[in-house]
Amino acid sequence: MRNSVKLTLLIAAATVLLAGCESAPAIVQEGKEEAASPDNELFIYTVWPAFYVKEDIFEKQIGQFIKKKFPDIRIKHVHWDNPGKQYQDLIAAGTVPDIIMDDSHLNLNRYILDNDLQYDMRELIKKYNFDTSKLNGPSMDRMRNISRDGAVYGLPFLIGDFLLFYNKDIFDKFGVDYPHNGMTYDEAYEKAKKLTRVEGETTYKGYSQNPGHYMNYNQLSLHPLSATEDKASLVSDGWKKLVDNLRRFYDIPANQFDTVEKFSQGNIAMAVASADRIVKFYEDNKQLNFDISTVPVFADLPETRYQPNLMSAYITKQSKKKDLAFQVITYLLSEEMQIELAKEGNVVPVQTPAVQAAFGKNLPQMQGKHIDSIFYGKYAGATPARAPGLTYHLVATQNVFDPLIFKESKDTVTALRMTEEKETKAILTEKAAKEELNKAAQK
Repeated sequence: MRNSVKLTLLIAAATVLLAGCESAPAIVQEGKEEAASPDNELFIYTVWPAFYVKEDIFEKQIGQFIKKKFPDIRIKHVHWDNPGKQYQDLIAAGTVPDIIMDDSHLNLNRYILDNDLQYDMRELIKKYNFDTSKLNGPSMDRMRNISRDGAVYGLPFLIGDFLLFYNKDIFDKFGVDYPHNGMTYDEAYEKAKKLTRVEGETTYKGYSQNPGHYMNYNQLSLHPLSATEDKASLVSDGWKKLVDNLRRFYDIPANQFDTVEKFSQGNIAMAVASADRIVKFYEDNKQLNFDISTVPVFADLPETRYQPNLMSAYITKQSKKKDLAFQVITYLLSEEMQIELAKEGNVVPVQTPAVQAAFGKNLPQMQGKHIDSIFYGKYAGATPARAPGLTYHLVATQNVFDPLIFKESKDTVTALRMTEEKETKAILTEKAAKEELNKAAQK
């Protein structure tokens, strides 16, 4: 244990020096003991979804229900914040959470696994006879594929599904038919050309989609890392098809990419954004006349949405209250609780008819909207698990577009190759540093 702590400290320090970025693993103080907490206190740490930074939202959606179901439990809730409440701060203080709620794509590897916080929940799943089949299948596949041996480090809690938001007023203004479920990218492209207009000082943009999200959760189930080697894997016909498909939208004059967040300002006709923007866009502009549809699909992959964008619930290895933590998590995954979460506009992994019918019931902006779009089609298949022992690296896929395509006008193949080369160098640098520090930690 002492060597493990020392290694984490050394790796964290070296990674900070090498990368100089906030994605570095947490720093653990050597020999720091976890602070004792009351037997009835459960420490829940929320990183994603980000809206739990507001205590009233956490209390409304999570806290009050746990207290009613488990009246003897006292909840200690801390949300990621900068400074003072990040992983490294909690670990350094010896206060490791019992439950972590975080983004599985962004942070499972670089924060939970890199800090040796992971706990395989399969034993508890078996002990309490928890039926994982009631959870969305592709979401569970995505979690199982983190490890080649099928370890379940977390259970899907929310799905940050991506939807197509569209401004009905712009469609009406230019006489274009509204999007429909299952609309292809080719159809969306034709609409985008008709909807991109410059009128006086106003520029109407036909289409906006974040390139990073588009690539990270891509509908072709492509992985940016090699499954067998410590290298990036972006040079392929599949990645070229993916990039070419999106870049044509931004080749439309006046439709340059800015940010999907400006959809609420009223001059973007179509924007692909995560489902939580149902609340955010409405808060920004209550007069916005919008509706939702499915994200566009590839013609040869009809009805195939993005891969699931998961926020999962994890039990830490260090928790002394694993059974209690698991009971709380499984309660949050009960149909009863999933209905309550769905009412607030959350897409959840339990998608029974009752849960689907409850979606958005507490949100005035969702009345009369195409809620069926949220549950239309199927998720893209999960990317395969990588071989054990390979170095994990969060590939900056968005760099293919920005700066290489948007600012430097690189062709697609060149942009992919340059990004692959850059990311591979970063992987090898991280691997070498960890190997060197591992030797030092064993001395």
